[in-house]
Amino acid sequence: MTANVGTLDRLVRLILGIVLLAAPFVSGSVLFQSTTLFVASILVGLVLIATSALKFCPLYRLLGLRTCRV
Repeated sequence: MTANVGTLDRLVRLILGIVLLAAPFVSGSVLFQSTTLFVASILVGLVLIATSALKFCPLYRLLGLRTCRV
């Protein structure tokens, strides 16, 4: 696994992942009363945090994208 996620990309993924993880619990929005959206928000948030921590995105690899300098 070679790194393909740059610093700015990692930061954006981390922030968005934290927001998506927290949103169902703290927002009180009607959207998250649906089990599907509740679970989807948590799963997407976890994936974003994981790709940020690992500096690797499988989708970027499939598409041939790279946002890191190395």
